Amino acid sequence: KKIIFVFLAAANLSIAFAQPLNDIVNRTVIQEKMPLAYEPLREADIFWERGIWQVIDVREKQNAVFMYPEKPLFEIIKQAALNEEITLYDSENDRFETPLLKEELEQIIRTSDTVEVFDPTTYDSDFRIISNDIYFEDIKRFRIKEIWFVNSKTAQMEVRIIGIAPMIEVKDENDNFLYEKVMFWAYYPELREVLAQNEVFNTNQSSRVTWDDYFEQRRFSSTIFKENNVRDRRIKDYLTGVDLLKEAEKIKSEISNFEHDMWSQ
Repeated sequence: KKIIFVFLAAANLSIAFAQPLNDIVNRTVIQEKMPLAYEPLREADIFWERGIWQVIDVREKQNAVFMYPEKPLFEIIKQAALNEEITLYDSENDRFETPLLKEELEQIIRTSDTVEVFDPTTYDSDFRIISNDIYFEDIKRFRIKEIWFVNSKTAQMEVRIIGIAPMIEVKDENDNFLYEKVMFWAYYPELREVLAQNEVFNTNQSSRVTWDDYFEQRRFSSTIFKENNVRDRRIKDYLTGVDLLKEAEKIKSEISNFEHDMWSQ
């Protein structure tokens, strides 16, 4: 009887102090979700292909979900890497050749500032190095590396994302913008499982959308800044201003027209 009494008392105590459910149901579908596997693809199945690099500006209205504070993409990638769920790669190039060590990643995601500290009792001053974490609000743009191709088995144009890279603004000591640089590259096929278990903000909460759904369904807005070429040049290396934007749209139209012409023949 004493054992039963203790068990019931413990059960009642755990119920009394249970965390309230901030919803109408306990949602576990997203946490258990796996990405939908791609159809098997052979080299012989690729009738035509083109490498495309695009930039996603999170300040655009269509890309606002990148800045949703509960599940921002940058924090998802960063935490997955720190938890050793995925491997991130050096920003030197986008070929995923040099994996980052955890210590190297920790240096990348933190900035150091030298500040002068005053002692109010002695009026002495000293300089100290303060470490600050880089958060998702600091990331204004992402790069994505893609391959667009025509699948001869389906006779359709398809696209697969190969990599994603957050970009950080570099400023001088007076907080003036100098340039923008890639922080690291994430290999998208490996990242997909993590993305599939993290939800994107959606006003219709009954429709659950993961980050994997978001990218695979092409819900983002982006601008082409490079296509594969013999000199590996970006568009801005040979065009500026309005001409740069026109060239990006021209490349996009060429891809669309290729698929259209293929069906018209």
